[in-house]
Amino acid sequence: MRYALKVLRYNACVVDRSMATIYLTRLDEGRNMARFYTMRLQETLFAEWSLVREWGRIGRGGQVREDTFQTSLEAEQAFTKIQQAKTRRGYIAVGNLPHAL
Repeated sequence: MRYALKVLRYNACVVDRSMATIYLTRLDEGRNMARFYTMRLQETLFAEWSLVREWGRIGRGGQVREDTFQTSLEAEQAFTKIQQAKTRRGYIAVGNLPHAL
C-alpha cells in the first residue's frame, strides 16, 4: 500500500500531447510490483526526433533508452505504439510528472 499512496499524490490522468510526455505506472501489491514508465518526444539539434524512454521500480533510478527518428510522424507513431502496448499490459497514466524527470 505504501506505493499506492505515492502515486495518488500525482492527481488524475495526464497525457500531454503538446509536449509529448507521458508517465505510466503499474502497481500490484500481490506481486510486490511498483513500476514506472516514462516517454517523451524531443527534437534533436540535427532536426531529427528522439523518443526518450525511462523505466524501472518506483522510487529508484531507472534505465534510459533513446531512439532517434528522421521525422516527427515516425516518432509519434512509435510513441503511440509503445503507449498502447504498455496500457494493454496494465500500466495506467498518472498526473503531473515527478520533478526527478
